Amino acid sequence: MPWIRSRTGLWTLVGLLALIVTASRCAPSAPRSERRGVATSDAAVAAQKTYVAPGDLDEYYFFASGGHSGQIYVYGVPSMRHLSTIPVFTPYPATGYGFDDESREMLGELTWGDAHHPGLSETNGDYDGRWLFINDMNGRVARIDLRDFKTKQILGPIANVSGNHASTFVTPNSEYLVMGSRFSIPLPKGTVATIDKYASEYKGVVTGVKIDPKTGEMSLGWQILMPPFDYDLGDAGKVASDGFVFFTSYNTERATGKLEVTASQRDRDYIAMVDWRMAEKLAAAGTGDMIGGVRVIDPAKHPGLVYFLPCGKSPHGVDVSPDGKYIIGSGKLQGVTTAFNFEKVQTAVRNKDFSGEEDGIPVLKYESIKDAEVPVGLGPLHTQFGPDGYAYTSLFVDSAIAKWKLGTWEVVDKVPMSYSIGHLAAAEGDTVSPDGKYLVGLNKLSHGRHLSVGPSQPESSQLVDISEEKMKLIYDAFTEPEPHYAQMIKADKVKPIEVYPKEENTHPMAIWDVKDAGLTRTGNKVLVKMTAVRSTLTPTDFEVNEGDVVTVAITNIEQTTDELHGFGLLDYNINIVVDPGETKTVTFTAKKKGVYPYYCTNFCSALHQEMQGYMIVR
Repeated sequence: MPWIRSRTGLWTLVGLLALIVTASRCAPSAPRSERRGVATSDAAVAAQKTYVAPGDLDEYYFFASGGHSGQIYVYGVPSMRHLSTIPVFTPYPATGYGFDDESREMLGELTWGDAHHPGLSETNGDYDGRWLFINDMNGRVARIDLRDFKTKQILGPIANVSGNHASTFVTPNSEYLVMGSRFSIPLPKGTVATIDKYASEYKGVVTGVKIDPKTGEMSLGWQILMPPFDYDLGDAGKVASDGFVFFTSYNTERATGKLEVTASQRDRDYIAMVDWRMAEKLAAAGTGDMIGGVRVIDPAKHPGLVYFLPCGKSPHGVDVSPDGKYIIGSGKLQGVTTAFNFEKVQTAVRNKDFSGEEDGIPVLKYESIKDAEVPVGLGPLHTQFGPDGYAYTSLFVDSAIAKWKLGTWEVVDKVPMSYSIGHLAAAEGDTVSPDGKYLVGLNKLSHGRHLSVGPSQPESSQLVDISEEKMKLIYDAFTEPEPHYAQMIKADKVKPIEVYPKEENTHPMAIWDVKDAGLTRTGNKVLVKMTAVRSTLTPTDFEVNEGDVVTVAITNIEQTTDELHGFGLLDYNINIVVDPGETKTVTFTAKKKGVYPYYCTNFCSALHQEMQGYMIVR
């Protein structure tokens, strides 16, 4: 099928789909011939670069979102070993997440989440190793404390946000993380308007979630009303562009129906540029109209708050260079990625060099603000940065990564990916000081590069060495579904504990001596205080009445690394895991009379099997 091209050079979706189909048909089902063609010396070098000897540690943590699993996966780089799974938006029996009272309350009525974009906390534009944030399409954001790799807060669903895709992108000193609606809807939620009124009565929003600088506690900071586009990804300005945040958007046609056709009519979509410091001041002054219980600022009434930068059609990533001078926008349906010069953007704003407006928001002239259209290849999605002014862009259609130079705009190298790369993550590649050693391509397809596991194939994450002039693919890894986006931080920036110190446990139901264990009753409410220590759960039995509301508070009184204990109560759908020095509670109704065993579900000692007891329900 031939390509069809418009006068502006935009590839049509028909041609794009044809190329994708052709590429997938050409993909090898078992790449043995490729392996035969690799020189022994190259294989040895690759093996050396990824080999982490037993007992040695990786140089980087790699935090990958789990997509519709609702989790975060943690890998070591360069070994690509899976280290742990951090449950966030979905119950996870392996650690008891979603079964104890606290995590069950955080999850609320939602027991699934679509988690896309992890964001590490920053100080002066560099990762600081304190917190990790992650979005959920259900209008929520979560905070993981990297001191213990546990989810500590879930905020939301946040009013007026429908499809929280453009999130969680963190400002340079972790003042805010930002959110943007993927789906525009009539506001407030619950309002009904027919789809033929989409262009006028449906709206999007962008939101700033304030982060407490000491605790990381999240709260709603500000919200801005936006035209009914689909807001896709974001990035915060830094250094030269600090104080602004950028969002890609598509469907500027305000179309409905079969969007692959109806939303592909214009030559360009937009990057929204938001002055978050201005939004902060307006919110502090009580500016805006109450929508859905939240004060929402209309940018049409506050010139300077939002501008639109025209960008290649259907842009996905928007990425700010380490010095903040360039905003890189990638239109998926073009063969170029555009470098916008922030100084030119400011000049265009001062001169009111506009080509139009959208709902009162000025649109800057494309030719006035761009520095270059870099011919990276077909299907550019996302850009990361290395040292010495190099940039790396993923190419979905080409199934490759392009390396190019900021300023000269020269494409200097390409490396193929297998297959259909989406996002990519370089070592500290979206900070003010990228490391440049490794890059991981997060691919959507794997096409038989592994033992067959049936129709549901794993995703492919490929490790690329970018430490030399030419990029080299050095490792294939296969991950749980569905890593979407990731960030990579130097391991020595993260300072996790391995035991909760006894003196820090302030839980009101914590006990530290087996003599304090036992049952107390208040009416039909029963509290069982329990200790867990090798190799006994104390008390070893307790009695309640049918219909009692029972709370079991378990303190793991161990102070030894890796001595976790579990509490599994048969027939009651309860399993919680308690780390050394930690206290957790689980509350349930004793609905069924009889005798129900409980036991330690987490292997802890040679007498692990003996660590058991009985709940008797009369």
